[in-house]
Amino acid sequence: MNKLHTIIADDERPARNFLKVILQDFEDIEIVGEAENGAEAVRLIKAEKPDLALLDLQMPEVTGLEVVKLLRKNQMPMVAFITAYDEYAIQAFEVNAVDYLLKPIEKARLRETLNRVHERLEQKDFQETETKNVKKAVEVYEETQNEIIERIPVKLSDEIVFVNVSDVASIIADGELLHITNSKKQKFIINFRLKDIEAKLPDDKFIRLSRGALANIEMFEKVSPMPGGTYQITLKNGQEISSSRLQSRVLRERLLKL
Repeated sequence: MNKLHTIIADDERPARNFLKVILQDFEDIEIVGEAENGAEAVRLIKAEKPDLALLDLQMPEVTGLEVVKLLRKNQMPMVAFITAYDEYAIQAFEVNAVDYLLKPIEKARLRETLNRVHERLEQKDFQETETKNVKKAVEVYEETQNEIIERIPVKLSDEIVFVNVSDVASIIADGELLHITNSKKQKFIINFRLKDIEAKLPDDKFIRLSRGALANIEMFEKVSPMPGGTYQITLKNGQEISSSRLQSRVLRERLLKL
């Protein structure tokens, strides 16, 4: 079996290292480069002409989706997107036969992807087919990005449960993870970016309290002034969240004026 020349693109170094460790266990893989952003990924693909590009879907400035849009057909490797659970992305990828890997990546699932890549590379018109499928998936996915979601899919063990957005009290960022707390103070964790989920939530219902915190306005119980012009917000589920100085000004303008 020929070795698959592979590049990895992810803006988080720990994520790249984790993926490299798994890939190094496979004898049919040769890692020919790694990129910490989409622009580097484009340069690497053009220079190294890899068989496979493992692209993080959400990278700053140039996303994994935008990487494939910047490549011509004769430059397109096989592509597998790496993503947190995103039902719109998964639907777009599955419908258009584009491979994807869910974070946290499982070794057995990655092996399936690699086997699929080997099979597709043996097809005479693989590059034309891959380009067509990937670019169609990107188009379909981007059409959904302005949609407001009503439920947040959360992976629990081998199942996906749905948390109603109307029942979300707060969403707190912790590194790559988001901690979602509902009205009953039940907690859920997803691998997603706060700014990305904020764009999918109704802006008349949710407000940013700090760089790392969103809260549902309808869950506000009381707002207590704190020293320095900030506030402590108590939610109906008993949670207490402090607002940053910058977001306190937004809070005053939006909610605390008659």
